[in-house]
Amino acid sequence: MDWLRRPRNWILIGILIVLNYVVVNVLLAPQPPKQVTIPYNVFRAQIPADNVTSVTIQGDSITGITKNPVGDTPTSKNKATHFATVKPPFADNELLPLLLQHNVTISAQPVNPPTPLWQTLLFSFGPAILLIGGFLYLNRRATSAAGGGVFGIGQSRARLYDPERPATTFADVAGIDDAKAELQEIVDFLRQPQRYQRLGGTVPKGVLLIGPPGTGKTLLARAVAGEAGVPFFSVSAAEFIEMIVGVGASRVRDLFNKARQAAPAIIFIDELDAIGRSRSGGVRLSGNDEQEQTLNQILTEMDGFDSREGVIVLAATNRADVLDSALLRPGRFDRRVVVQPPDRAGRMAILMIHTRNVPLAPDVDLNELAQQTPGFVGADLRNLVNEAALLAARKDRDAVGMEDFSEAIEKVLLGAERKIMLSQEDRERVAYHESGHALLGLLVPGADPVRKVTIVPRGRALGVTVQSPVDDRFNYTEEYLRARIVGALGGRGAELLVYQMATTGAENDLQQVTMIAREMVVRFGMSSKVGPLNYSTEEGPGPLALQKPFSDATAALIDEEIKRIVQECLMEAERLLAENRSRLDALAQALLAEDSLDEAEILRVTGLKPQVVTAAMTAAR
Repeated sequence: MDWLRRPRNWILIGILIVLNYVVVNVLLAPQPPKQVTIPYNVFRAQIPADNVTSVTIQGDSITGITKNPVGDTPTSKNKATHFATVKPPFADNELLPLLLQHNVTISAQPVNPPTPLWQTLLFSFGPAILLIGGFLYLNRRATSAAGGGVFGIGQSRARLYDPERPATTFADVAGIDDAKAELQEIVDFLRQPQRYQRLGGTVPKGVLLIGPPGTGKTLLARAVAGEAGVPFFSVSAAEFIEMIVGVGASRVRDLFNKARQAAPAIIFIDELDAIGRSRSGGVRLSGNDEQEQTLNQILTEMDGFDSREGVIVLAATNRADVLDSALLRPGRFDRRVVVQPPDRAGRMAILMIHTRNVPLAPDVDLNELAQQTPGFVGADLRNLVNEAALLAARKDRDAVGMEDFSEAIEKVLLGAERKIMLSQEDRERVAYHESGHALLGLLVPGADPVRKVTIVPRGRALGVTVQSPVDDRFNYTEEYLRARIVGALGGRGAELLVYQMATTGAENDLQQVTMIAREMVVRFGMSSKVGPLNYSTEEGPGPLALQKPFSDATAALIDEEIKRIVQECLMEAERLLAENRSRLDALAQALLAEDSLDEAEILRVTGLKPQVVTAAMTAAR
């Protein structure tokens, strides 16, 4: 019967048996009569007095029944008709004749009674049963944790998603329309393979999704399976690797076998670079290590199946530059789909998806939010919506408003607000520092519009100036890059102008300045002395990747040009701040009074007009 196969029913039966035993043998069992222990001489004295009616002898132990209650002493209050005593070893042998003489009923029991059958079975087979049960329990736990148990460690850990109930389709993917269009052909092939095979065409065996973290590579792969309505085997590349050599290769074979049996199907390998790194890089102590065996098995499997079988391999990575060239050759990962961060329209479409189940207030403008979040990818936008919903719930609101989204943007970009007490002197220094950033954002041509400035500590910063563009931009001029450097040095310039000394508050600014100036010189060829050459050192897989592709003299020239660009921008920042000292003082005093100023308040205090520019977002600290 099916109900006997369920472990829960067996547990219930065991509980009922235990309860029945307790009721029958403990609660309903008759209570034994009261019994007292008396000395042997008291027992011997009761026999001639004809007070003993029966005894039971078991070795030297004697129990019995008397006509009248007896106790251990004549004056004892603890008396009963049932007694127990022990015959001393040196006692006489006249006890039996004496008992017969006074007509006492005599019974005897063996000293070592036979062991019940159930006890014999329990002590004989119980330990073995316990060991076997424990082994089966541990094996069952290992089965669920390692996929196959002790004897199935080589089985694949891939998760299979039900094709009948797809959790994700293309309707859940937005902002990466170019990648969706390229993968639509894969969906069509899985739905109608004859359409492509009738002309002798074959669909690529492997499709590699390349893009920064959070852009939606895994989501896109699941959407392909959901649209095609086929089984979807999802596994992380790191799950193939174990301490035991050969386990990864075994799991790869098992994964491809399962996919062939379920064909048409999709295999998705996330973070392919975990096992697909180039085998030519670094120094290997042995050519037979686990990572290389697993990679070789993947290459073999992709060579061994025909694309007409209906098995397509999707893989995702954000480090395509370190992958082995054997993975990227035709016949394996034939097609590469680049998943880029979304543009403004894409961000708005993503926000629309993530806010479908979020009640929004009438003042929420998703288009404005998309404008304020350049550089955000799908994962960032999802986190932004979640943070805004949490902030609104914390304030007991019925809907998420624009104010909640603004606070969420600040929290995501800059960190949570810190409740620290600054001295009046420190607050004034921070106010001038941030006023220098904000003022230069309004004065320097081509700079990003200033959206907000605050001296409320957030994250590691004591104050923040937020600049965001009107729209996305994908090409940058030298003028814009210099404007970024001048604006980032506005805090240091204001400190030198007002206090004639520098503080540690410009640490993050200097990091940004150094990075931009270096990129201008070594990547973009924006130095007349270095020339239109690219000296960037991209991280590569080989052991020579850390070597500089230029001489020491060129390195010294690069350092000089970086320093020259930064010094010129600092001089420009100091000049503009000195010419607008009154505006700087007014902005700092307004910050000290209000703690935070938005774009309209900044323009009102400084008396300047906003510039119409487009660029990438900057958060100057």
